[in-house]
Amino acid sequence: MCFRNVVLVLIILCFSSSPFADNSPADKPPHESWTFSLGYENDLFADTDRFYTNGIQLNWISPELKWFEDLEWFKQDTFLGRQTRNFIDILPFSSDPDRQRHLSFSLGQKMFTPQDIVSSGLVVNDRPYAGWLYGDIAFHSKNQRRLDTFEIQLGIIGDISLAEEAQDLVHSIRGIDKANGWGNQLENELGIALIYDRKQRLIRRRDMAGLLGLDTIMHGGVALGNVFTHLNTGAEFRFGWNIPTDFGSALIRPAGNTNAPTDATDPRYQHGKNALSFYLFAAANGRWVLRDIFLDGNTFEDSHSIDKKSLVGEFVVGSSVLVKNFKISYAQVFRSKEFDGQPSGQSFGSISLSYTY
Repeated sequence: MCFRNVVLVLIILCFSSSPFADNSPADKPPHESWTFSLGYENDLFADTDRFYTNGIQLNWISPELKWFEDLEWFKQDTFLGRQTRNFIDILPFSSDPDRQRHLSFSLGQKMFTPQDIVSSGLVVNDRPYAGWLYGDIAFHSKNQRRLDTFEIQLGIIGDISLAEEAQDLVHSIRGIDKANGWGNQLENELGIALIYDRKQRLIRRRDMAGLLGLDTIMHGGVALGNVFTHLNTGAEFRFGWNIPTDFGSALIRPAGNTNAPTDATDPRYQHGKNALSFYLFAAANGRWVLRDIFLDGNTFEDSHSIDKKSLVGEFVVGSSVLVKNFKISYAQVFRSKEFDGQPSGQSFGSISLSYTY
């Protein structure tokens, strides 16, 4: 069965399982709701098959952690309790009574190939074959204006990532010639990345009817690890009908899980026409890259590598539709060159489907 059918099966399984049955966000306060998201990215949307060629991610964002401050070890005057409180208090809105805390969990896979996928030999002037199979856990602290995310990603690079098998399956079903150079992919290596990201809603405006509006969200963060080390920043502008109170489009990137609503004014907690939302968005993002294992090669073993670009930018345009507790978004991403000798930048499509229950 083709990759699109695999995605469909995953959606059906998730939505038919007991946690999704007979649950509507409008029937409960926001702090009690889960949000599930499925993200899929592929350069076939730009009619290419190279570089960052495929990504898929499942994500769950928990209800608000109301019990967090009630934990005995958190309240006690012990080293652990004091350090945890100090960590929480570094957030600039820590005294805000409307602050919410959540955990999120993700499973995902990414794959990268050179432009020349016909050759079975090593293509020395092109990017390495690589796969990244990972899971992550993140702690979110937010209010209506700001979202702070602390995330840990753990995974495996190399043939254990099953990137070759996943691509071969998709290519065989779609009748596309398989990539012949996976024997040259990066060696197996455990990967870890520590990530911090902040999103700040700077502008939020609505017309007199309260439904047509716009908002602007800035973000910035840092990632440290043997997989990737970088600084990033960017902004997103949204314009449309009944814009939700989440923090923008959800690309498959570190700390990119933004689909959870913030408060009860979100369309997912409304009825009638107020339960509908449609908007357009545009975003610009930039990274200062210090390490990228998918270009720099393995950390502890000799492997194929290529000289990377230190500064990478991207421009994103797309649209989102929200009906009741479902939200679906499509974005087209235009990314600048990532390594020396790359003939041009890259474009790929990104689909995100979320369900709040």
